[in-house]
Amino acid sequence: MNQPAIKQPDFPLQRFDTELRRYGFPHLERRSVKTLQVNVGKLCNQACHHCHVEAGPKRSEIMTPATAERIIELAGRSGSGGWIEAIDLTGGAPELNPSFAYLVESARALGIHVMVRCNLTVLYEPDMEYLPEFYRENGVELICSLPCYTAENVDMQRGVGVFGKSVDALRELNALGYGMPNSCLALNLVYNPLGASLPPAQAGLEAKYHEELERLFGIQFHRLFTITNMPIKRFSEQLVRSGELESYMSLLVNHFNPATVDGVMCKELISIGWDGTVFDCDFNQMLEIPARPANSRYEGAGRAAGVSIYDIESLCAFTNARIATGTHCFGCTAGAGSSCGGELSR
Repeated sequence: MNQPAIKQPDFPLQRFDTELRRYGFPHLERRSVKTLQVNVGKLCNQACHHCHVEAGPKRSEIMTPATAERIIELAGRSGSGGWIEAIDLTGGAPELNPSFAYLVESARALGIHVMVRCNLTVLYEPDMEYLPEFYRENGVELICSLPCYTAENVDMQRGVGVFGKSVDALRELNALGYGMPNSCLALNLVYNPLGASLPPAQAGLEAKYHEELERLFGIQFHRLFTITNMPIKRFSEQLVRSGELESYMSLLVNHFNPATVDGVMCKELISIGWDGTVFDCDFNQMLEIPARPANSRYEGAGRAAGVSIYDIESLCAFTNARIATGTHCFGCTAGAGSSCGGELSR
């Protein structure tokens, strides 16, 4: 029997902007677009409790080859002067998209650095055996989910058996040179808290990860990124069920850190949805709050009227554009801050 959908709370969108103004920031504005984050769809071989994308094995939202080709066209046009520095592929599990290899190889051919948000267990899905060598051949930077160095905590958050497969995958990647000292094959890990709390200090936790993963499994990696769980979609529903949503939002708001504002990822990033709609970040994408190009007829349009990659001639349209914000943005600015590259301040 299907469970009724849980109503998402409607937090006032202006609350975050009010806090910005209190500290002398009129609003958030993008400097330029150095990173193109591409969500290729919601299909995933896992269904994690904290997932703000609500990804899973039964999701049918998948980027088409035509959309992937348009993204590469825009990246090449905008990147002819070295403007786009990186393409960050995410999902779902981005490797499950039929255009995954095309996106990686085409971006590398343009001289653009490629990052892949990998859940590690995807390496053991059918027809995915090629992935480790493919990553290495294309110099892909891997950013891999591993919310703890113990099986109990990882399996609790990501599913039974996930930790064992993740360890096997990390050992396989190490054998290819990923994560090894002085290796240019970057292997970074991601930590998310198990519940309604802020991540601990990144440097200390990274040192503990290095110590325990090497001691227990002989595993090497380069960096650990601590990322705050965003009160969006599946994690928000979990908070509603446990009665912790109000206290978690209060935690984020009360720990607003103005020192993180200049480093938030949306200042130099644009997020492209699986259908080609443009967003200021992956979180806005899941809340369906589209981005607006600067100085255009789209400025100030309603949240349903998104701008598509087919509506623009260049990603430069989003340089100096105002960034759409909401109360969820407190998740990126609480404590040491949070971004796809970990904490923002010490």
